Parts: sequence; structure tokens; C-alpha cells
Amino acid sequence: MHAASASGESSDSSRKHTKRRSTIVGWRFVLCALAAAVVLAALVRAFIVDVYYIPSESMQPLLEPGDRVAVSRTEYRSGEIRRGDVVVFDGRGSLAPLNSGDAAPVAALKSLARWVGLMGSDTVYVKRVIGLPGDRVTCCTADEPRLTVNGTPLDEPYVYPSDAPSDKNFDVIVPEGRLWLLGDHRSESADSRSLLGAPGGGLISEERIIGRATAILWPLERSSDIERLELGAEWNTAK
Repeated sequence: MHAASASGESSDSSRKHTKRRSTIVGWRFVLCALAAAVVLAALVRAFIVDVYYIPSESMQPLLEPGDRVAVSRTEYRSGEIRRGDVVVFDGRGSLAPLNSGDAAPVAALKSLARWVGLMGSDTVYVKRVIGLPGDRVTCCTADEPRLTVNGTPLDEPYVYPSDAPSDKNFDVIVPEGRLWLLGDHRSESADSRSLLGAPGGGLISEERIIGRATAILWPLERSSDIERLELGAEWNTAK
């Protein structure tokens, strides 16, 4: 009887040990799968397409606060930036300070919140390309109340309905490697006009462009592709 009892206890112990090992192996598999998914998502977002949270009204009516947009990181590797493109760019050194000033733990938490789409970035902006290198962009006069590029007036159906083309007058020639960017909600947008008179004159470096906004992903009722407009592809640049 004692031998049979010892044998039964040994068998129960073996089954429990096997069950524990199976549970551990199962959790390891789940954790490895989650880690692989996070790494894959990070690689896709770093090199192919990313998702950005829209925090402000500066691109209304196209983009609303709280929208999440897909941004292609590959489009400009083989193609050119065009007038009318809606682009996302790193504003450090132009519209934002080079250093956020946040302590490292705070900066890390903010980066995580931005990565999962809970908040927008203090240094990343979304605007529309109006002027390319070599373009002369002007606004506005009594004779021509519209914004003009290389002397040609722009019809801008994307501008917020109650807004004027600009609340500031300007006359700029875009140098090589730079862009003139404006928000669609002109009265609510910090953009190239905000830096007139500053070093660089409000012109954003092409190297700071992260990618083109291609679609609204969230909320679902607003999900749609972002139309790529043709603004004066045939226009000559300023002489």
C-alpha cells in the first residue's frame, strides 16, 4: 500500500510539473509573439508608413482635432514633393525649439503616448505645400486679394470657409531645398508666415519632411483617402 501511494504521489507531482512547464512555455510564446509584433510595427512605422494624431484646428476643414492620419514615409524617396501636398514635418529649428526642455522621464512618457496615438507631438506639424524651391509666393494686394504663385492666382477650395488667404502680407522667393507651407485654417495656423523676418524667413527645409499624409484612419466615420491636389504643376518658377 505504501509503495502504491508513493507511486501515485510521484505521478501527480510529475503531471503538475509538466503542466507548469506547459504554462511557462505558453506564456513565453505569447510574450515573444507580442515582442515580435511590437518590433515589426516599429519598423513599419519608422520606414514605411506612420500614424499621427492631429491635435489642433490648423488644417480644418480637411483634418479635425483628434483625427489619426496615415503618413507615407516612402513616397518622396522615389517621387517629388508637389504643390498642394499635405505633409507632416519635424518643426524643430523652425516652428519649434530644437530642444523640448522636458526631463528625460517626461520626454519618454510623451514619446510613448504619441506612439500609441494618445497625444500629438509638440514638434511635429502638418501643413500644405504652397511654394516649391524657385517659386515666388505673394499675398495679397488690393488688385489681387488671392495668394499668387509665380504671378498666377491660386483658387484654394481647401481653405477654411470664413478665412482670407492670409492675414499677413508677404512676398517671398523660395530658395533651393526649402518649402513654403501653410495651414488650411489660415487664421488658426502657425506656419511659414509665423517666421517672416526670422532666420530662414519661415521656409521649411525639405530635409525635415517626414512624409505625405495619405489617409484619415480614425475616427471611422471620417476615414477616407486624402486627395492629392495639382496646384500649378505647369507653372514656371520665379526668375
